[in-house]
Amino acid sequence: MSFAGPPTSLVPATRSHGVRASGDTSVMPARMTASHLVGRQGELAELELAFREATSGRPGVILLGGDSGVGKTRLVTELINSDAATGALVLNGECLEQGEGELPYAPLLGALRPLVRDKDPVLDAISHGSRAHLAVLLPSLGGGSGTFGGSAGEGAGQLQLFEALLELMEALSTRAPVILLLEDIHWADGSTRAFIAFLARSLRRERVLLLLTYRTDELHRRHPLRPLLTELDRVERTRRIGLSPLDRAELAEVLADLLGSAADETLLDRLLMRSEGNPLYVEELLAAGLDGRGAPPQSLNDAFMLRIEKLSPEARATARAVAVGGRVDGPTLATLTGIAGDALHETLRAAIAENVLLAGDDDRYRFRHALLREAVYDDLLPGERGELHLATALALESREAAPCIEDEVERVAQIATHYAAAGDQPAALRATIAAAKSARRVHAYADVAELLERALDLWPRVPDAEAISGTQQIELLAETAEVQGMAGDWPRAEALQLRALELAGDDARVRSRLLSGLSQTQWKLNRGREGLETAQQALKLMMTVEETDADRAELLAFLARTRVLRGQFRAAITDGERALALANAAGDRCTVGQVLNTLGMARIAIGEVSEGEAQLREAMEVAREVGDADALAVAVCNLGDLLALAGRTREALDVIKDGIATTPQTLRRTFSWMRLTLTILAFEVGDWELARVDQGPARSGLNGVALIFRHTRDAELALGFGDEEAAEAALAAAEPLVRVNSEAQWHGLYGSLLAELRRRQGDLAAARTAVMRALDELEVCTEDVMRIARVTAVGMAVEADLALRARDLRDGDGEREAMTRAGIHLDRLEAAASDGGPVERGWLAVGRAESARAAGRSKPALWAAAAAEFDALERPYPAATARWRQAEALVENDDREAATAVARDAVAVAQKLGAGWLEAELAALCARARLHVEARPARADAVVAPEAETPFGLTPRELQVLSLIADGATNRQIGAALFMAEKTASVHVSRILAKLGVQSRTQAAAVAHRLHLPALAEPSSI
Repeated sequence: MSFAGPPTSLVPATRSHGVRASGDTSVMPARMTASHLVGRQGELAELELAFREATSGRPGVILLGGDSGVGKTRLVTELINSDAATGALVLNGECLEQGEGELPYAPLLGALRPLVRDKDPVLDAISHGSRAHLAVLLPSLGGGSGTFGGSAGEGAGQLQLFEALLELMEALSTRAPVILLLEDIHWADGSTRAFIAFLARSLRRERVLLLLTYRTDELHRRHPLRPLLTELDRVERTRRIGLSPLDRAELAEVLADLLGSAADETLLDRLLMRSEGNPLYVEELLAAGLDGRGAPPQSLNDAFMLRIEKLSPEARATARAVAVGGRVDGPTLATLTGIAGDALHETLRAAIAENVLLAGDDDRYRFRHALLREAVYDDLLPGERGELHLATALALESREAAPCIEDEVERVAQIATHYAAAGDQPAALRATIAAAKSARRVHAYADVAELLERALDLWPRVPDAEAISGTQQIELLAETAEVQGMAGDWPRAEALQLRALELAGDDARVRSRLLSGLSQTQWKLNRGREGLETAQQALKLMMTVEETDADRAELLAFLARTRVLRGQFRAAITDGERALALANAAGDRCTVGQVLNTLGMARIAIGEVSEGEAQLREAMEVAREVGDADALAVAVCNLGDLLALAGRTREALDVIKDGIATTPQTLRRTFSWMRLTLTILAFEVGDWELARVDQGPARSGLNGVALIFRHTRDAELALGFGDEEAAEAALAAAEPLVRVNSEAQWHGLYGSLLAELRRRQGDLAAARTAVMRALDELEVCTEDVMRIARVTAVGMAVEADLALRARDLRDGDGEREAMTRAGIHLDRLEAAASDGGPVERGWLAVGRAESARAAGRSKPALWAAAAAEFDALERPYPAATARWRQAEALVENDDREAATAVARDAVAVAQKLGAGWLEAELAALCARARLHVEARPARADAVVAPEAETPFGLTPRELQVLSLIADGATNRQIGAALFMAEKTASVHVSRILAKLGVQSRTQAAAVAHRLHLPALAEPSSI
């Protein structure tokens, strides 16, 4: 963990795994770095605050950006040396510019190697499974044979590696606060960028500060770091700090410190003009000539090269070799320069003494600053550059394989880079493919993809490419597509697969395999129907050739799984049973477990609950057998979810609670899903305190369908509590994610929540649209009667409201349309209930009651039946909602005594749950019907005013009277409130009843409540 920049004296030698500068400082020339930090106190204070927060269990991410040489390294060093960071464990990794051949995870390797080298006991404290995954990145750590080795397929390898690294960070942070410092991430490889994004999203309560430095002047418009910075900016715990050049006063302070006295104005002005306030430029300009007079360098490169020209010819040759190699060991330098033995040591010592090179603790040499290396490299003639790159590649290739596997991966990557830079295209093709194979061993998929893309570019320029590379072009295309998918670039994967299909011609075996991969890519691109069609083409071809049972099983398993997600349960069972037989015949236990999981979900969905539960539990046992913790947790989640959909909600909650207790938290993705499921099941059974307390992971820690789950869960809870603003925000965030998703469950859930929100807001047209859009999405692709029933039940409530409103407004056409749609919805609910279970029967009961309400004949008995259905399911919230409607119907039937009893029960449940909106509705009902039930008054913000004009011709005074009628006031109370005689109030009431076309005050209050007419009343000024 070496650290370029300030002298060793600035960094404490006692800090475990701290930041250290290498080199013999006893031979350094006069100091060129200020003895104290200048002009960065505000930025340092912000870093110290972030570290203190991390120490208290609030992890953070710092993006420290600035131009080259502006002082990022110095500022970080000041933080590490500060009293605030005393006792911190500093893990430092650097990204070095290696062109496109940067070693995968290079900064992580640099940060973690000291832990392995020193045999840190924390490595024995992490789980065996995590240790095994870490051994992929750090083979010298040694393998592990834990219970959960993870055999979910290669595609999950990177995620498992990242989760193992997260567990290591968590374990380290229990012992001491951790600063994970990754420098110069503008040079980071793709896999390191992927890990940074994962860690930033996944940190919860670990005492970890992720500190990232980068050059802002390197970030061109299409730089690969830009999307990562944008993503990190969205993480709630991220701070971005930018370093600006020093101003004139700050530069004067630096010069006074360096020179021992105040600089004269001429020197100050000259250096300010030439350095533009960049501290490194100041140092180099001073090194070129302290007085700044004579013939000072015209550019920073000139200043750097003046220092190089002071070296001996041998030292200059060595510097040029290091400029090409980046980090070069002694034997390689001897080969490249022809200098060996003591002569090489003396040459290197001189270069170190002149602050040109540094000796790392890995016995390799590099430049003191990257800008100095760039200057030397740029000064080489093109021919010199090519010769040195070729010589470096040959020197590395001639050496035996490194004893440390991670060093071997780096050696192979460097060989490919140097051959490419030398222009030896055949050798570059061969070496690039070898480097891709090495990078794949450590799950560095972004780097593998980049290397294979380079190989594809080289292919047409290399004669006899197949013989040289040892592979065929179509195989290279297929592998590149596969790895691009693993790296997350699905559009590129599809383009490569289509190109490979063009080359495949009529070869059925090759086409079937390519189509199989293409189908999964199309699914990932949210083209589910197209993906299924492609998979069926692949299967048809696969049956005409001699493929293994395992290949067919894998394809059929994919077909079955995607059919379940699209709600095609019976077709999923057909494909799943075939896949299960083939997987058993092939002895592929991983696929057996996956298929059992799929079959279990499909069987419960079609009502075969006991059979489906048995298969899901068997899938859990297979996962334990093969040591796949992630597959086990997924099966637990699916069992809980499907049991809840089958009406066994409390049982489902117990399943999830047990799963949370036994699932390693390092499986963050699955563990987060469990916690989200826990909150929604707790909400269903009426334990809203648990739902409120355990609200699951932060949104910044989620993506994809997990983020949809979080947003819709937030909306459901917000609607329950009555926070329409929060529900609106959550659904707005979910909308773009749902629209591009192929899974039926999200369209049903999102549509029902949005429709209910719009219904409560009084925007019934938008509510109807939300229902119809959700049903269109569902009925095109699903047999998922559970989701259809819920959406349709909400649609029934919307149509009942529309029918009542149309009747109030004497809109015959509107009433007929609403009744027609309600009839269609009721037919749909009848069909869903005939195919479904107790939950669907509950929604059917609600639909029948809503149908009567739509017809203007709300029947208490139907609402009582609906409440009883949900009582049996132990779901108090929909039961209480049904009782609200039951009480309303009893009031319409003038049975106030029964209405009071029912409303009292509903109010008690609403208050216990904290269902604010329902409590407000019950309070309004009790007020206008004069039911003597203790209920809090309706919230002032629970109504949404319509247009300023009323359709009934009510005067402002009549609106005031109507507002009081809606609150249950008598004529005497109206007269007292509005300072009028009781008889005058009676006249107003009679006129209002006539204008509304109703027979009683209660009916008038109901119409007013439905149309939000009291909200238009002006406050009394009398």
